[in-house]
Order: sequence, then structure tokens, then C-alpha cells
Amino acid sequence: MGALEIVRTAFTPLAALLGGAVIGAAAVLLLLATGRIAGISGIAARLLPPYEDDGWAGRAAFVAGIVAAPLVLSATTGAAPVMHIAAGPVVLVVAGLLVGFGTVWGNGCTSGHGVCGLSRLSLRSLVATLVFMATAFATVFVVRHVL
Repeated sequence: MGALEIVRTAFTPLAALLGGAVIGAAAVLLLLATGRIAGISGIAARLLPPYEDDGWAGRAAFVAGIVAAPLVLSATTGAAPVMHIAAGPVVLVVAGLLVGFGTVWGNGCTSGHGVCGLSRLSLRSLVATLVFMATAFATVFVVRHVL
């Protein structure tokens, strides 16, 4: 993809609505079943040492469900989700490290703050969500219009 090529995103309101409803339902079910927030970064981090408790299997199942979802979609529809990643491996590694740093520094991720925290009317989650959304908007603007 050239630097001047416009990146277009499909407008799919029904798919977005269904996806949002499923994410919301999963967050509510996890909260009701375990009393835990569906913060993906916290769930994934607690799969690694030094964490050892009775909740490991549940966290592993939750992450396995996230990984399995596109495979289930492919098996049921016969079509894999279309993905195009224009960035190279170095950019992806740096971006992953920055996101990881941001989730540790912000004490949570988009799912923990944006989905669960906002629904609980958490002021801390509102501030965190505003900061990461503003950062995302600025990043997209710089990448698409400045670089």
C-alpha cells in the first residue's frame, strides 16, 4: 500500500451492533459468573507467572474463545475474516510494546475501561477512555495526513 493511498473502512452498522451486543453480553456474563471485569489485558497477563490461582482455567478458556472466534466464523460461513496489515514486523512489534506499556500504565485496556468501566460509570475509566481514544485519533490523523 502506497503512502498516499486512501485507506477505506467498510460501514457495517448491523455487524457492529451485533458485535457490540456480543461483547457486552460476554462482559456481563463474566461479571455475573465470576465477579471479574472483562479486561482482556488483565486476563491475559494473569495467565503468565507469577500468577497461580484457581481462576487460570477460566482465563485460558476466555482467551481461547477470543482466538477461536475467527476460526468458528470461517467454519460456519466458509469465509475467513478479511485482514490487511500494511505495517511491517518492526512496526507491529513496536506498536505491540507501546500498547502493552499503555495498558500497564493506564491500569487497564480498552475492554476493561471502555466497555466495563464506562458501563459502571467509573470516572477513572472515562478519563482513560478519553485519553486512549484521543491518542488513537491523533495517531490515525498523523499516519494518514502527515506522514
